[in-house]
Amino acid sequence: MRALVEEFENDFLERYDTLLTPVERSDVFRILVCKHFGGIYGDLDTELIQHPATWISGSDMATWTDPKTGKAHGYYNTSVTPDYETPVVSLLWGLEADNDPESDAYWRQSYTYPQQLSQWAFAAAPQHPVFERYMDNLRNYTKDNEPTAQNSDPLKRTGPAAVTLATKSWLEDHVGFRWASLTGFKDGGKSKLVHDILILPITGFQ
Repeated sequence: MRALVEEFENDFLERYDTLLTPVERSDVFRILVCKHFGGIYGDLDTELIQHPATWISGSDMATWTDPKTGKAHGYYNTSVTPDYETPVVSLLWGLEADNDPESDAYWRQSYTYPQQLSQWAFAAAPQHPVFERYMDNLRNYTKDNEPTAQNSDPLKRTGPAAVTLATKSWLEDHVGFRWASLTGFKDGGKSKLVHDILILPITGFQ
């Protein structure tokens, strides 16, 4: 793991060695492998129920509309010009938490966000900018902040909350996405494609 950081993220190596716990190093490693090479990641204790080639279906890319903003997302909508040479999905996540955005149920369940992503299984094409955002956030968190960094919560710094923050903030900045619209409370839990990021419902990875 260290060799990968040394070769591809050398400016982060010292902080990787001195500030991250073994669990956090594992979290960062999986992100960096997919950032630089792409691929499919799953924890060792996960059970493969469906072949990854079947994880995405045509219905996953259907148009869907944010009920509050009226903004349409998905591949099959009028704002998208089909491009058969460019992959429709470059990053695949699944929700690990989906709580009513208007309630405080999420923090009662120890989640950071009402709609929070899992990072024990995901897939990505190489060089997706969300992974750069993840590393930028981690660099900023640990820079000149060693006492706090050494006592931080791994789930928030490198784990599910961290990948959620990176994805959420990138989509907000680049497509004006409203994160709470991912909830499946009103649509029965459907996959949602936003830009080139497909987010499976809470039943996607169990």
